[in-house]
Order: sequence, then structure tokens, then C-alpha cells
Amino acid sequence: MSMDEFGNESRGRPKQIISPDDYEDRIGSIEPMSFLPIGSGLSYGDGRRNDSGTLIECGRHNRILAFDPGTGILACEAGVTLGDILARAVPHRFFLPVTPATAFVTVGGAVANDVHGGNHHGRGSFGNHVRRLTLLRSTGERLVCSSEENAELFAATIGGMGLTGLILDVELRLMKVPSPHVQQHTIRFENLDQYFALVDRAGEEHEYVVAWVDQLATGRRTGRGVLWAADHADGACEFPDVPKRLKLSVPFSPPASLLNSVTLRALNEYRFRKQSRGETVSTVKWTTYFHPVDGIRGWNRLYGRRGPCQHQSVYPAANAPETTARLLETARRMGHASVLTRLQRFGDVAASGLLSFPRPGFSLTLDFADQGETTIKLLDALDSIVVAAGGAINPCGDFRMSPEAFNASFPSWRRLEALRDPAMISDFWRRTALASRAG
Repeated sequence: MSMDEFGNESRGRPKQIISPDDYEDRIGSIEPMSFLPIGSGLSYGDGRRNDSGTLIECGRHNRILAFDPGTGILACEAGVTLGDILARAVPHRFFLPVTPATAFVTVGGAVANDVHGGNHHGRGSFGNHVRRLTLLRSTGERLVCSSEENAELFAATIGGMGLTGLILDVELRLMKVPSPHVQQHTIRFENLDQYFALVDRAGEEHEYVVAWVDQLATGRRTGRGVLWAADHADGACEFPDVPKRLKLSVPFSPPASLLNSVTLRALNEYRFRKQSRGETVSTVKWTTYFHPVDGIRGWNRLYGRRGPCQHQSVYPAANAPETTARLLETARRMGHASVLTRLQRFGDVAASGLLSFPRPGFSLTLDFADQGETTIKLLDALDSIVVAAGGAINPCGDFRMSPEAFNASFPSWRRLEALRDPAMISDFWRRTALASRAG
């Protein structure tokens, strides 16, 4: 999947796209705030955009440099995808310690956004498993960065949105597993109170815990949904290591989104009712569990011509039930239906990144079809609720967060600005951090 196939491309395009080799050839004559490295370009937001400058497409450097099947330590270039790593590691019974909802993410992108998965409560985010990385600065310096060497720059690069320089290669430690597939425990809950009564125990007992919530449900059913708790299956699992995918495609974007309140009410009712009361256990192929939509090319077209947008937030556990209910209700009241609403507990594992989004508390992700100005108003309203609760908004999918909301979410941003490579900039950073600095 390329960046031309994802998200809303009408929000702009760069003047030029070059390779890392082309960028390196220009060192010595690089103008300030001209470049931005990108991986697969899968983010909804403008953190991947540099519309007045040049993008460095890192996916062109995609070699696995070394893998030790005894220790699980793997070194690769920044353009290697998480799917590439899994294809190499799974036959040796190693797995990514953290994986987001798509395998198309590059390793450089996973570092730059410090992505998280369904096991954050136990293993933290992607940066917690990076041993070292090599960074090319616009001065021509190649710096090896780790928690012991160039530690400040290492922390700024993890979650640093590509602004500290060009990541050349990364070394990380993979996780040993008996099987890549998972044994899944499915628990239906009738409302938010039941979810919050279940989630802590599920996190104590299982590797992965994430829930789907029916954002459109109201009254006593508000926040009803399904919790999935899972662990890697034992070695007797009979699925092939890399199951074959059914390859589907959405050929075009309809004039209006097919994912609206009417269709989603029916879909949500089906999602909820198909799960039995109580707890059911099943074995699920890892490709289905971790990366459910990777086999559907152009799935984002279902959102309509404006494409999808996302609001992901994290807020303290102390006020999580009230904050979650307010976010769900605000979206309903303002006429938006979330296609896939995910609720997850984040753990207390300290992030390695200076501007990492994950932090202790609860995270709610809402996916909407972009309706233009009405959607902007909704997202601003959701930001206000999260900031008032002492939380933060994920910049990875953002394209309109105010400088004030950014500053409240990431008060340490000035330390990243001090370490930012002078050649690197994104539209997101211009709109938030630099606007705050100017103010």
C-alpha cells in the first residue's frame, strides 16, 4: 500500500519526493526546513506532509541486515515493513513485541511515531524494544543512538515524527512465542460500567487486551461492546505460520460515505449480537487478529471521497469512565458515527520517547468519515474534553489540532524543537509547535 492509496490526498502533495540516497547526495547544500522523511505514508494526518518542501521516501531502503534466531535480535534498514520482519521471524517462533493494526508500517515509521499495540499494558510501545538506531543528520554526521550513546537524541527520535534526522537503520529485540497465532477470549459487555469492571483483570491475565465499543448505543446500553483478550497459542496450533489472505479490493470511492449512522447502527447491532453472552474461547490466525484489514486494498475508499479521519486520545484512569462517556456522547450529538471505536487500557511502562503518545490511562480511538467543517468542529470539541481531563491527543492521525491542544498534550515539545534537525520539518510541526513558538 502506498501513500497515494491511503487517507485524503486532497489535503496536499509535496513539491518533490526523493530517495535517501538523493538526500545524502545533497548534504552540504541543504536548506533549513526543507525535508521530511516518510515511511509508508499511512497516517491520516499532516505529520507525514511537507507540502512546501521535499519528502524523503525511506521505503526504498528495505533490507534486513541481520537476524539472530537464537536471541531474536534483528537489525534492518528503516524502510523495512513490520510485515517483512514477521515473514523472517515467524518461522523461528519470534514475533514483534509490539505491532499496530497494519503490517504495512515501516520500522522507521514505527519508531518515529512510537506505535503501540494491544499489549501496551505489559510491554509498552515500539520504542521500548529498540536497542539502537543510526541517524543521519543534515550536517553529514552519522550518529549511533541508544539509551547509552547519544541518549538525548535517541529519546527525541522515538516518537519524534521524523524531525531529528534521517533514520538509516534500527536494531530491535523480538519476542519469543510458542506460536504466532493467538488464543482469543471474547467477552461481551452490556455497557461502560461492565467494561471498566472487566478490563483490569483481563490485563493481569492476558498479553493482549482491546475492546470494540458501540459508539451509537444510548441509555443503559451506552458503551456496550466486546472485549478481546488474547495470548499466543501453544506450539500445537495447526494453522500455517503465514496463512493465505483473501485478497479483496474496493475499486472506487462513492460520492458519499457508505459508513454512515444508518448503516453503522445495523452493523453495530450485528457486531454486538453475534457474540454470545459470557466468555468464548477460540484460536485465531495471527494475520486476522493483528492486521484485519491488510487484505482489503483501498478499504479507506468506503469512507467516501474525503476519506477517513481519526481521533485518538489518552486520559487518566481516575476519570476514564466519565471522559469516555462524554467523548462517545459528543460524537453522537454532533452527528458523527464512528466506524470502529476502540477502547484500551495503557500500562505504566515508561515510554522511551520524549514525545511518545502512550502514557498510563485509557485510550479511545474514533474513526469517522470526513464531513468537512462539521468534522473539524467535532474534533475540536473532543480535544477540549480530553485536555480538560488531563489527557493528550495522538498527533499521528491529526491534521488540525490547535497549538494550544498540542502544547497541553506534549509540554516537552520544546526539548524536541531544540534537537530537531534544522533541515527537517512537517506541516504538523509548522502548524502546532512553530505556531506556539511564534506566539
